[in-house]
Amino acid sequence: MNRLKLLIKSNAVMVIAACLALITAFIVPPDKEYIGYFDFKTLTCLFTVLAVVCALRNVRFFYTVAEKIVKHFKNARVAVLALIYITFIGSMLIANDMALLTFLPLGYFVLISTNKEKYMCVTFILQNIAANLGGMLTPFGNPQNLYLYSKFNIPDGEFVLIMLPCFLLSVLMITLSCIIFIKPEPLEFSGVERKLPRGKVAIYLLLFAYSIICVFRFIPYWTALIVIPLAILILDKSALAHVDYGLLLTFVFFFIFSGNMSRIDAVRELFSFLLDKSTLIVSALSCQFISNVPSAILLSQFTDNYKELLLGVNIGGCGTIISSLASLITFREYAEHNPGKSGKYLLVFSAFNFTFLAVLLIFSSLILII
Repeated sequence: MNRLKLLIKSNAVMVIAACLALITAFIVPPDKEYIGYFDFKTLTCLFTVLAVVCALRNVRFFYTVAEKIVKHFKNARVAVLALIYITFIGSMLIANDMALLTFLPLGYFVLISTNKEKYMCVTFILQNIAANLGGMLTPFGNPQNLYLYSKFNIPDGEFVLIMLPCFLLSVLMITLSCIIFIKPEPLEFSGVERKLPRGKVAIYLLLFAYSIICVFRFIPYWTALIVIPLAILILDKSALAHVDYGLLLTFVFFFIFSGNMSRIDAVRELFSFLLDKSTLIVSALSCQFISNVPSAILLSQFTDNYKELLLGVNIGGCGTIISSLASLITFREYAEHNPGKSGKYLLVFSAFNFTFLAVLLIFSSLILII
């Protein structure tokens, strides 16, 4: 019984997702359409990146990179800003969830190795916002972007112009947040310098690059499911044992929940009615309940106003913990390193995210009017 309680406590989001999936399964009984709910590419890339990150952790790669960052940036504010900007850029290139999987461990090691754990909550939250909003600028930065980009055949130049004003405002807001909440305290690295096993690191980085290439569809994504686990099994099988399978299951359950919601007639009729009022507002609010990817898929069936829909499902990534599935990655990473502090994290997370959501919605509404 104690083990069950511990399992539920350490995987609260997964349990909630499972309950939501089960409840909606009674409304929409399982059938052959369920298979279409799952984004197997996302699940595969998520698993392979998690595996490579675990392997890199085992050889203390992030610890060593953290040391180099600390030596280059002499105070906490500049170091955190560097981490946030790296996450911003990473989300544009490798998608928001991949950027978080890559750079959250780096943020953790920078703060823990300099005894600045007090900034971990704010840093993780700002990295999360940076990943969600940084990815808005490119078609492949967020999963919902790729879907809408393909469905409506949005020209590249138009796509960037639609998202650029909100992107620039997001950069400004995140930078100001960092300046306000992170003090320019001097950094001192408290760890012991260690040498990396260059051979293993080189292989792991190549495996990481391989998984990213699969994201861009240059190589079939399913090949990564064979190559990467096999290579890590040979080099460090313990890395596979430490993969966060609970996070993978959380994604699976949310796919089921979101898919079922989109097939409930009352839900579909409600969205159809509301979209006539304001596609921007409805799409952003929809993300708060069923997250941005399923919102994009669901709402795109009822409107051709892809400009407002695109803005809404990207801005809507801010807000609740489930408004973007990438936010679950940040929550789980923080909870793992800070047991017993999840409640505080959710409060601070909500304060930051709803502030960003409100400001960006008002700003986007004004742009659309102009």
